[in-house]
Amino acid sequence: MARGKAISVKIRKEKVINALEVKLATVKTDKANEKVNEEKYEREVEKWKEELVKFATANFAKAKDVRTNYRSWNNTLNIDFDLTLSDKDIPKEPEREGNVMRDHEYKDMVEEIENAIRILQMSDEEVINTSTYNSIARYL
Repeated sequence: MARGKAISVKIRKEKVINALEVKLATVKTDKANEKVNEEKYEREVEKWKEELVKFATANFAKAKDVRTNYRSWNNTLNIDFDLTLSDKDIPKEPEREGNVMRDHEYKDMVEEIENAIRILQMSDEEVINTSTYNSIARYL
């Protein structure tokens, strides 16, 4: 879309309020479940790392550019190598459920959404204009 052309539409106030209420409920639910989701995600990441180690050792024969580093001062051996394989062969990395949000970001977002809902509910207009929508669009 060209930058110089503005969109001028009217949106029903009830639709915007409903969308904001749904977003507010989603944000609050995500924050309430954040700790549980993060603990689950961390457990899944640990399992995934174990799967990667098993996968890498099973495919060591296909390794390229093997690099070793022996540290005599603490008797450790580091072996680094590259495996070039297709994505379907490598164990799938887990994905987070919900969003991780800092407390101050959460507080600010909830406050702004609640304020927008209150202001829209106080309005006598049936529709909102594009500039009002643009100011709250990041939450929808």
